[in-house]
Amino acid sequence: MSSSRAVAAYIAKSATKGAETAGTLDRTIRNPITDLIGTDVTDHARRMILTCWHLGGLPEVEELRLRKWAHMLGFRGHFSTKSRAYSVTLGALRQERADHNEELTRERAALAGHPLPDPDTVLVLSHWRFAGTGLTKAEALFAASRPAPHNVEGEPDHA
Repeated sequence: MSSSRAVAAYIAKSATKGAETAGTLDRTIRNPITDLIGTDVTDHARRMILTCWHLGGLPEVEELRLRKWAHMLGFRGHFSTKSRAYSVTLGALRQERADHNEELTRERAALAGHPLPDPDTVLVLSHWRFAGTGLTKAEALFAASRPAPHNVEGEPDHA
């Protein structure tokens, strides 16, 4: 890789690490000297923008269109943009994460002696048991000893 191509790749990579926090501009640059005057671009970002502009004029990297994207340090898009042709999609990453978490849940349940049923299994509960109703005598006594709850305006509720 030529040194100018390596520098161009470095600039694009740096943009993915936080172009917004690096002090980039929100508009394209037409003239790097006048367009940077009066901006609050950091010195480092200013040097990178100027480097993009300089490299963008070189024939061997013109297909990167660095001048057009100099304001974003040479990176053409949002930092999390994914190309379906060259990268895994964010949806695929989410699905992998969900599958992995489900597998971990199953492993932990099995280790605890409570294996989860297969996801395609329909679980039918056919035995019901009466568990009780209302508060126990102790719970009722405790509830009666507590102050009345307040409504939204701070007044006690009177039921």
